[in-house]
Amino acid sequence: MRRSPAKLLAVTALALGTAFAGTAAADPPVVPGPQDIVSVGSQTTGSLLSQISADYNAHLASIGDTTSPRLHSFDSTGPSPITPRVGAPAILRPTAGGDGLAALNQPGSAVDSDRMDLPRQSSTPAADTFVAMAKDAVSWAAKSGGNAPANLTTAQLRNIYQCVVTDWTQIAPTLPSATIKPYLPQASSATRAFFLAAIGVNAPGACVTSGPGENQGVDPVLNDPNVLIPYSVGHYLGQTVGGHSTPADAAGPLTPRAINGVVPVSPTTSTINAPFVAGPFGRLVWNVVRQADWTSTGAKGTALRGIFGPSGWICTSEIAVIKSYGFLQLPSAACGSTA
Repeated sequence: MRRSPAKLLAVTALALGTAFAGTAAADPPVVPGPQDIVSVGSQTTGSLLSQISADYNAHLASIGDTTSPRLHSFDSTGPSPITPRVGAPAILRPTAGGDGLAALNQPGSAVDSDRMDLPRQSSTPAADTFVAMAKDAVSWAAKSGGNAPANLTTAQLRNIYQCVVTDWTQIAPTLPSATIKPYLPQASSATRAFFLAAIGVNAPGACVTSGPGENQGVDPVLNDPNVLIPYSVGHYLGQTVGGHSTPADAAGPLTPRAINGVVPVSPTTSTINAPFVAGPFGRLVWNVVRQADWTSTGAKGTALRGIFGPSGWICTSEIAVIKSYGFLQLPSAACGSTA
């Protein structure tokens, strides 16, 4: 059943109010076959989908199933172009959710699913279906021991990214006098789009630098006491608590900070903080598929629903993995629902 993103968020918030309870990301080990399910897109859930793919394919092998389509997830970073499946032409590697959505909707696309961190937008093709997978939140991150404070308000973040506030002393006179360096991920990043919408910025100011990869602190430009950048809280916890970091996908010196006095990480559970995720910086993460494939009675439709649907592999067998990678499990009423 299709549900609006707002209704899914409400179901999740209700569940969180009553009960709140690796393996490195990589490309498929083989070129996917013609019948296999191919996923591309966001870096935020890339490592999670790689682990889910490995688990799902191992399960099929363990029960002697040699015919069902396998699930394969391409990372958002690495050599480009990629060959999405046997016999398909090479395509530029999608490096974010926006790129993945474009690849999914190309005529004759060999991509079956896009990892997406935004809900359906007015520009999203009507033929696409968003399937809910887990709960995440986005905060801002800065270098540990740097000049940034522990907390910024939504208004302060808006003023920073509109270049109205450019020095830390404009935030508080006790902070060092130094030029603030606001950064954003690449333009196709769904995390970027979500963060800017959450702080009320339509277009970032001229002082904002774009380009570093999503949710990592290993880029040398981010090792700066005056830098701040949006960051997925779930991905951060997967890197630091779940142990799913790699040399190219690690938090480095960055730590996520509070917004409006609410910390993004619970100090008692080391999970996404319930009050933070219940606010405007909480979001769902999705897998986007073509509606025609999702409703198909053939092998592809059966496989897609068997992986992403309410009774599918992710919602029934990957709960511990979702938590290990830093995200929050959706209640049964929301996981696998469509929008």
